[in-house]
Amino acid sequence: MSDTDGDFATWTFSADPGAVRAARSAVRDQLRRWDLDSIGDLAALLVSELVTNALRHAEGPIGVRLVRPSDLAGVLLVEVSDPLPDLPRERDARPDDESGRGLRLLASASRRWGARPGADGKTVWFELSVPR
Repeated sequence: MSDTDGDFATWTFSADPGAVRAARSAVRDQLRRWDLDSIGDLAALLVSELVTNALRHAEGPIGVRLVRPSDLAGVLLVEVSDPLPDLPRERDARPDDESGRGLRLLASASRRWGARPGADGKTVWFELSVPR
């Protein structure tokens, strides 16, 4: 399911491994339509990290939402929601760990990020600056 009209785009993906690829593709395509190709790869990478985390830890649908930047803000808002109420925590991954680097990547690559609880789970969000 998707809604891609106006200044926002939303999708809901089932909790299966194909959701990561589908979310990356949807984000890139929407940013291309908004003439924001320059941040498409980074946005898709960060969305795939968050969708992968949701697949690993939550059972249920995964929501992805983009909010197009206004001319004044110059910031793309990206949200990934899942039904698990537990908020994510950054952790120190050892060099041989297979996981644990996603939130560090999110923190270093985004303008800012955060997480908030909701009635049906949580939303992890991040912002990317849009080149002028």
